Amino acid sequence: MTPTPLRRARALRALRLLLAAALAACSTLSAAADWTVQPGASIQAAIDSAEPGDTVRVLRGRYRENLRIDKPLKLLGVDFPYLSGGLKGDTIRVRAQHVQVDGLIIADSGDDLTAQNAGIYLERGAHHAIVSNCSFSYTLFGIWIEKVSGAQILNNIITGKRDHQSAQRGNGIQLYDSQEARIENNEISFVRDGIYVDVSHHAVFRGNRIHNVRYGTHYMNSHNNTWENNESYHNRGGLALMMTRNQIVRNNRAWGNSDHGIMLRTIQDSLIENNVVAGNARGFFIYDAEYNTLRNNLVVDNRVGMHLWAGSIHNEVDGNDFIANQEPVKYVAAKDQIWGAKEGNYFSNYLGWDRNGDGRGDVPYAANDMVDRLSWRYPMMKLLLASPALQTLRLIGAQFPLLRAPSVVDNAPRMQPQHNDWSAWIGKRVDATP
Repeated sequence: MTPTPLRRARALRALRLLLAAALAACSTLSAAADWTVQPGASIQAAIDSAEPGDTVRVLRGRYRENLRIDKPLKLLGVDFPYLSGGLKGDTIRVRAQHVQVDGLIIADSGDDLTAQNAGIYLERGAHHAIVSNCSFSYTLFGIWIEKVSGAQILNNIITGKRDHQSAQRGNGIQLYDSQEARIENNEISFVRDGIYVDVSHHAVFRGNRIHNVRYGTHYMNSHNNTWENNESYHNRGGLALMMTRNQIVRNNRAWGNSDHGIMLRTIQDSLIENNVVAGNARGFFIYDAEYNTLRNNLVVDNRVGMHLWAGSIHNEVDGNDFIANQEPVKYVAAKDQIWGAKEGNYFSNYLGWDRNGDGRGDVPYAANDMVDRLSWRYPMMKLLLASPALQTLRLIGAQFPLLRAPSVVDNAPRMQPQHNDWSAWIGKRVDATP
């Protein structure tokens, strides 16, 4: 069909608009300038003089300034210049979109918890900020992110105010009411909580290493996030996920924490798989958790492998290895809870047999008996655990179902563990609290 004059005119007008936009973009790119800051000069002066899209390069040296970035630009360190906030306020405060900060040592923020003093504070609306390859030293909060979409926090080292008591420190990375963040490959230590997440959704937390803090991750009221390949050790708690749903918690390692490895509290519809929890007081602490899947996790050498409490029901627990825990499962409730319906779990203290050689036990595994229940209720009973009287009580409870305590029951547990490297995780336990 031959185009009408009106259609030809419209097509030409659209083509002109596209060409104009392309020329404008090329003009903007060509106009972007580089600014170089020498030691002794002012970084803030270069930022103020720069245009949107420019790059400010800071050469190696010591600078004492509190920076404010209110336009999209790149602030790049050359050979890690040292930027001190002079122990007041925020060392860097970002107020614009599309700001990148890379390759600086960012130090000496203020101490005001109420004002949330930080090494870098991303204000509301500072969308798509990138903070990468920086080292944070003696900052109250490392990075505070408030009502920001698309922030990327990558490959940073964050060390808090180590001489402060734990409660007087800020958190390493704090997210509040933020969306679609990427928090990847950061190392965080000696802060209050490593990563604190509140009302923040659709984020990815991957490859972070967190140690010597209160909670490696303290996480509340946030949904549809992914926690993957993180390592949390020598903390009070490793990973604490609370009041949340639709999480993927995969391939994390939580070891040597003085309370729990992974806490799942008031959590629904989430997948927890292929994690290692080793040498903690409690490997998993599960409280008021429903409709979750826990599979293929290695739970090894904890005082309590998995502690279920407060109506944690309707969870699928299958394919996990419970090895060398002092107490594999602690469960107090009014009725049995069935695990291992598909694959079966492995319990290193299982005393059953496999006559048909199918790899599954022929008699059920019951995690707790009457003696366990009595010893939890009356801790002094543990002094008598080796006595003939308590051994007889265990035998009677096993033989007479009316005397049996409700328990976690795996009707056909696996005879061999799935994790061949489990022995490498023995001996990770520590007793110190940071």
